[in-house]
Amino acid sequence: MPAETLEQLVSLCKRRGFIFLGSEIYGGLQGTYDYGPLGVELKNNLKRLWWRHNVYERDDMEGIETAILMNKHVWKYSGHEETFVDPLVDCKTCKGRFREDKLADGICPKNPKKRPGECEGQLTEPRSFNLMFKTQVGPVPDPESYAYLRPETAQGMFVNFKNVLDSTNRKLPFGIAQIGKSFRNEITPRNFLFRVRELEQMEMEYFVKPGMDEELHEEWIQDHLNWWVNEVGLDREKLALHEHPKEKLSHYSKRTVDILYKFPTLGFDELEGFANRTDFDLGSHSRDQEKLNLTARVAKNEHSTERLTYFDHENNKHIVPFVIEPAAGVDRGCLAALSEAYNEETLENGDVRTVLKLKPALSPIKVAILPLKKNADEIVNCAKSIKKTLQAKGNMRAVYDDTAGIGKLYRRQDEIGTPFCVTVDFDTIGRSDDTSLQNTVTVRDRDTMQQVRIPIAELLNYVTERI
Repeated sequence: MPAETLEQLVSLCKRRGFIFLGSEIYGGLQGTYDYGPLGVELKNNLKRLWWRHNVYERDDMEGIETAILMNKHVWKYSGHEETFVDPLVDCKTCKGRFREDKLADGICPKNPKKRPGECEGQLTEPRSFNLMFKTQVGPVPDPESYAYLRPETAQGMFVNFKNVLDSTNRKLPFGIAQIGKSFRNEITPRNFLFRVRELEQMEMEYFVKPGMDEELHEEWIQDHLNWWVNEVGLDREKLALHEHPKEKLSHYSKRTVDILYKFPTLGFDELEGFANRTDFDLGSHSRDQEKLNLTARVAKNEHSTERLTYFDHENNKHIVPFVIEPAAGVDRGCLAALSEAYNEETLENGDVRTVLKLKPALSPIKVAILPLKKNADEIVNCAKSIKKTLQAKGNMRAVYDDTAGIGKLYRRQDEIGTPFCVTVDFDTIGRSDDTSLQNTVTVRDRDTMQQVRIPIAELLNYVTERI
């Protein structure tokens, strides 16, 4: 039985050390979460899969890491100062503040059973609220000495377009990839990891010649749809594509399509977005815009020192590339992976087994080494030696655990998604009548619970082939 509610996932994440509420001992800070010992492994594994697929396995992609703090003019000419806003309303009675377009998701602080506007409170007229965090730069407060925490990683790639182009000699089409933190001052953070104030993004900007954009836009959508299914393990039946209506497109977009995932409680909601941003961004950050023959209408930039163009040798002229942007949230990706993997199974004896059937490449721990008897020195030493070998030679996260009986240890590893448990017993160390079992261990599969006996010398290859 899969997870039916977000509460099931929240409980598991807290209990087993995946995700904690930020600043919890002080009552928390809404919209912030800390990744625990298992959560940080899951998150890093998801990012590694994404980076491998989009950077290492392609010949047209470069990686980059840009600053969180940027010159304030970046956000002026990108349009964020003017358009990165949500409609805010206040309740004159309970003093709560809510997104006017998401009142159905809000909760009245004084009457949690009712939605904003359904109680006796009176809502104000909506006003625009900019979601960027503003911060002071430098030791002396000054009206002009401010910057913003970036609300997206994309602009760092746009302003570095010429740096990457000049240092790598790339030819169109090519892309820049980045994984990093972004910050959005959400009016009403909600739904666990789904809408937070501090998030991590996996984004790419793929630069193409005008005229190639529509075909390549569609290719990226299909490529990443397959990646979520084949690499992350999401059920294709729980994924859907959503085409943004033209009247609701962002100011920079020619076409935007979202991949939606069917989350517990929430239903279908955005997992990754794909925008055809035309030449808006490179044009916005360029000087001498009147010479660039821009397709998109952009605000005249009076501060940039560069023309962000590409010299097309075929036509012997400078062009402003169009941009295809696949953008996914790491946190939402982790939530989708946990949602997909969570399962409760009723066993033959009536017990309920909670198991995370994560793809092995995503699992925080690949192998758990379990001694059958924790006060038998030979067994313990052998188990710890196996654990050390798997981590060193297999480059995988392995753990040694002797804190409970073998049955409870199996259940614990099932619940955190460990694909394999290796049991070291008296047969392993040759202290039984069956000498043929010496130097062998029992390997238990998480999903089937089936066990096989294999030589210790073959264990590394056995596990590696399966993860």
